[in-house]
Amino acid sequence: MANKVRAKLSSLTVVAKGEQEQLEPFTYALESLDGEALNVDIGRGNIVFISYWATWCPPCIAEFPSIEELYQDYKDKINFVMISNEDPEKVRQFLKKRNFMVPAVISRMKPPKDLYEKTIPTNYIIDHSGNIVIKEKGASDWNSQKVRKVLDDLIAKKEGDKK
Repeated sequence: MANKVRAKLSSLTVVAKGEQEQLEPFTYALESLDGEALNVDIGRGNIVFISYWATWCPPCIAEFPSIEELYQDYKDKINFVMISNEDPEKVRQFLKKRNFMVPAVISRMKPPKDLYEKTIPTNYIIDHSGNIVIKEKGASDWNSQKVRKVLDDLIAKKEGDKK
C-alpha cells in the first residue's frame, strides 16, 4: 500500500489559476465528535483543507499520517475539516488509537455540489477567496514540499490581501 501512496504523490495536481473552480461563499454546518455544532466559513477569508474520509477506508488510513503532520505545522494558519459520516465514537477511537490530533467532524448538511464526490478520500485545499486550488481523489502524501509550498503561497497571498 505504501508504494501506491508514493506513486500517487507525483500525480497530486495543483489546479491552474485560470481553471480553478470558484465556490460561492458558504458556511459548512458541522458537528464535533462531542455533538457540538460547528460552522466553518468557506470563501470568506479562511484557507481550508477539507477531507472526506472514513475509518474503514484503506487509502484514507494510508494518507492520514501525512495530513496529521501537515496539521501540526499549519493548524494555526488554515482550517482543517476532516469530514466523516460514521458514528462519532468510532471516529474518536480511530483517532485516539493512532494519536491523531487533527479535528474530525460530522457533516450536518449535504455538501455543495462542487464539493460532492462519491470517492473517498477526496481532499480539497480552498483559498481564502473560495477557489479550489487542489482537488485530489485517492490517497496522497499531503506532507510533501509541493503541498507546503502551495499552502505557504496561499498564506502569503492572504496576508498580502489584508494590507
